[in-house]
Amino acid sequence: MKTTGCFHDSKWDIEIKIIRKEVDCMVKNKFDFDEVLDRRGTASEKWDFMKERFGYEDLLPLWVADMDFRSPQPVIEALVSRAKHGVFGYTGLTQPYYDSVISWYKRRYNWAIRKDWIVFTPGVIPAIAYAIRSFTNPGDKIIVQTPVYYPFFNTIEANGRQVLENPLKFKNDHYEMDFDDLEKKAKDPRAKMMILCSPHNPIGRVWTRKELTRLGEICIENGLLVISDEIHSDIRYPGIVFTNFATISGEFANSSITCTSASKTFNLAGLQISNIIIPNDKIRQNFQNAVSTMGMDLPNSFSGLAVQVAYDRCGTWLDQLLTYLKGNLDFLKEFIKKNIPEVKVIEPQATYLVWLDFRKIEPDPEKLQKLLLKDAKVAFVEGNIFRSGGDGFERINIACPRSVLKRALEQMARVLKDGR
Repeated sequence: MKTTGCFHDSKWDIEIKIIRKEVDCMVKNKFDFDEVLDRRGTASEKWDFMKERFGYEDLLPLWVADMDFRSPQPVIEALVSRAKHGVFGYTGLTQPYYDSVISWYKRRYNWAIRKDWIVFTPGVIPAIAYAIRSFTNPGDKIIVQTPVYYPFFNTIEANGRQVLENPLKFKNDHYEMDFDDLEKKAKDPRAKMMILCSPHNPIGRVWTRKELTRLGEICIENGLLVISDEIHSDIRYPGIVFTNFATISGEFANSSITCTSASKTFNLAGLQISNIIIPNDKIRQNFQNAVSTMGMDLPNSFSGLAVQVAYDRCGTWLDQLLTYLKGNLDFLKEFIKKNIPEVKVIEPQATYLVWLDFRKIEPDPEKLQKLLLKDAKVAFVEGNIFRSGGDGFERINIACPRSVLKRALEQMARVLKDGR
């Protein structure tokens, strides 16, 4: 195994070799997800901005939702080749690019999307902001299902709209939608839109077709436009079936905007490209106008190529990544069960993010953060910023080499055991 960067000592190398023997679920992949890369000094939000985010620099960060793995080699080679050309002028999206996106969704989801449905944006959050500005007015309310991805809140409120929470029901370590509450909230005359997180971040739920159908019916009955954030849909665990909201019915397709991207799937977030799928002509034109008005309707010189190569040539890389992530999830569950059983793992059906319940150890969010940051020297995402239902929880990113995950869990366990 190769190691580069911040972990150099022989003790660390020996630890990694032991892990390989200890973990039965380790799979010998063609792709080396065990390689420990030093991301410091690359302007990495996860590694280089901890002081600004948490107030500490010497942390092991498992927070930002990107992966500490190299992107697929075919993508790297294509971008290197493109860089060698040396001319980085204005760039558009070619027919082969659209063919790649369309083929991916046909192969993986049996969803026959059309080229003219696809609108480029530099990310899902910008797309949601464009939708908010296009289809709601200042003071309108937008429904979200908390605890939920925290940038939703700022995007809504910074644009002068109001967050209308439809809290998820949490029972027996399992989350479900509260449809009675959703019906009440949807009837609010100022409610105009719902942001659906599917799969849900941070809890990792993949909503069933039945659940999505009920949600869609409520939204249509009350004239709500559904913005379905499906950015994590490719990252699913074995046996889990994902349903694209817009595929349920023509009515749902015509009353929704689907936000997709290869960024989570292939670790391309820094290239800033998303495909927003809008079957309804009128909605799509209004949305496109908002994107164009902001001058954000062209990709950079690398992003389109990266997505095209990833979708065309890197399906095997993704399949093996999912196997590795499942191994990490199993390792995390077993470690916590053995060492700190008071912490509850809310097992995800999708995403490489895991929602941990620390309430039996420390329900106070500020005290919990102090334990993890100051004492354990690990950086997760504090649950309270996901709003209702988040106090006493933390979100941990397991898309890292297993040795790094093991080190973070050991640092956490030592502190929490001492505090028991």
